[in-house]
Amino acid sequence: MSINDIQDTIAEEFALFGDWMEKYEYIIDLGKELPLIEPQYKDEDHLIRGCQSKVWLHADYRDGKIGFTADSDAVITKGIIALLIRVLSNQTPEAIANADLYFIDRIGLKEHLSPNRSNGLVSMVKQMKLFALALQASH
Repeated sequence: MSINDIQDTIAEEFALFGDWMEKYEYIIDLGKELPLIEPQYKDEDHLIRGCQSKVWLHADYRDGKIGFTADSDAVITKGIIALLIRVLSNQTPEAIANADLYFIDRIGLKEHLSPNRSNGLVSMVKQMKLFALALQASH
């Protein structure tokens, strides 16, 4: 599935919810389903800077595609990184680096986050794209 196909699916899923409390619950549930990051990656080197809560992100390059794993100490943040992983994982570095993540605006995520969480979201996206650019340059 392409990045845009996944984004469209997520937008359709969020359209099913009546209000933002239901959407937050869904985001929290997504975070609970997030496959856990390997313990050795929960260190300073894998911590995303700019997030209010702690978020660890690891990128793995296999067969020309990047797989991401992550964890967070905050339930909403964990759900947000789970959404980003769903969209960007198992894609090529080039596709990730060039992705326009329009689903964030389409589902209204940014305007329903506190300024600190919104900054954290930007930091998460930036870190995932940086991983993609670095892996693209090295392969």
